[in-house]
Amino acid sequence: MTSAATPPTTGFAYLDRVLDPPGSVLALAHRGGAFHPEIEGLENTVAAFEHAVALGYAYLETDVHVTRDGVLLAFHDSVLDRVTDRSGAIADLTLEQVREASVGGREQVPTLAELFERFEHARFNIDIKSEGAVAALADFVSAHDAWDRVLVGSFSPRRLATFRRLTRGRVPTSAHPWEVLAFRLLPSARLARALTRGRVAALQVPHRRRLPVVRGRSVRVVTPGLVRRAHAAGTHVHVWTIDEPAEMQHLLELGVDGLFTDRTDVLRAVLTERGQWEGTRDDV
Repeated sequence: MTSAATPPTTGFAYLDRVLDPPGSVLALAHRGGAFHPEIEGLENTVAAFEHAVALGYAYLETDVHVTRDGVLLAFHDSVLDRVTDRSGAIADLTLEQVREASVGGREQVPTLAELFERFEHARFNIDIKSEGAVAALADFVSAHDAWDRVLVGSFSPRRLATFRRLTRGRVPTSAHPWEVLAFRLLPSARLARALTRGRVAALQVPHRRRLPVVRGRSVRVVTPGLVRRAHAAGTHVHVWTIDEPAEMQHLLELGVDGLFTDRTDVLRAVLTERGQWEGTRDDV
């Protein structure tokens, strides 16, 4: 069982992989699959990404911060406190100091370079989490000739604008929140694409978003109209972070092009059942 929707051709190899074979979607291991029972507590570590790759995931989601001495780290928070046994802001620490921290009692915080070298066949979806990481990431992509291995996003319009300028459109980028609104609220793909100047390769959005001004109220971000407008504009729709099979099925029926998940086992099972899993099949 597959959705009838056809992903658009974007011109970026990273995204256009879903066109061959037809019917596939991007399965993205969020922080390596942070809530899989075998690796819970080890998000954004080599162990987590190894686990996802062993399941057959070719697309790995991570975040980047930069240390005081200019090294890009695969880490979500601005401080070490939540997931390691140390404390302190990454921007104030050297790589050597960060190396003293332990994730889950056994894993170091990896550098982005380590992930690229260890998982040489993987592609990475990268969220820029700090101002200092913007230029460092642009330089990293250029130095590693990784133009086709990354898709980059940020909630910050300023960070994203700077990264786009530095990479001169060679790297696919996802929409920042104001660009998402253009696709969600404007009546046509032409208007949305014009307003966003054709810079958006993918909308990476939640299924629903709670409105802080209305207690207990949430609105659907991903609707059939949003998917149609995005596809008509040559833009993918990826939804985060989806861990329940029924929700995965619903979104896939809407024709979304990718799903982020913390439950890599669940998403693989759903896509396999639908005939849309394109990872390693030997152990399925």
